[in-house]
Amino acid sequence: MQGLAICADTPRGPAGNPWSRPLTDLDHDLEIVERHRQGDPEAFAEVYRDYEETVYNVALRMSGDPFDAADLAQETFLRVYRHLGKFRGRSALKTWIYRVALNHCRSRLGRRRLPMQPLLGPDGESEREIPDPARGPEERALARDEGRRVMAALAGVPVAFREAVVLRDLEDLSYEEIAEVLGVRIGTVRSRIARGRDKLRQILENEP
Repeated sequence: MQGLAICADTPRGPAGNPWSRPLTDLDHDLEIVERHRQGDPEAFAEVYRDYEETVYNVALRMSGDPFDAADLAQETFLRVYRHLGKFRGRSALKTWIYRVALNHCRSRLGRRRLPMQPLLGPDGESEREIPDPARGPEERALARDEGRRVMAALAGVPVAFREAVVLRDLEDLSYEEIAEVLGVRIGTVRSRIARGRDKLRQILENEP
């Protein structure tokens, strides 16, 4: 990612250091945030490594364009870097980062209509695909084509419903996690997912 200095390795705490003892997820999140507040560049490097692919994929699924997604992801991490020190552990760090990413995508989508193109990278392949060794080349080609159809169809789903479908069906978050990310009730999450799936199904069924 250009524009941010990311170090490759995060040092381990020495024996006896409380950071080296087993941590809960929240403890680990707060430890990283505290290190960031103290000016440790490795703290943000760890956050970036852990969430780079997640943030990029959310941006890609919301924008529908790999180049816009790259810009959105970089801008999201700039916001994460600036505001990480304000994280207080009221939710998981993962939830907070999803919220930052979605809020930024929503803001950009609201200011201008990003071009909705089939999700192909410069090499003609779909988003960061890792081939399934259990599948032959014909099966992988069919799976890629189906993935492109679904991702292109997502562009026609209203943003609020698209967010819910992306988080549930593509990011595999629980209803509780989605409710926390979006700041809505679980019943609202279920409704948005159902309506988003219905809209997606209609779009796919009406394709020529």
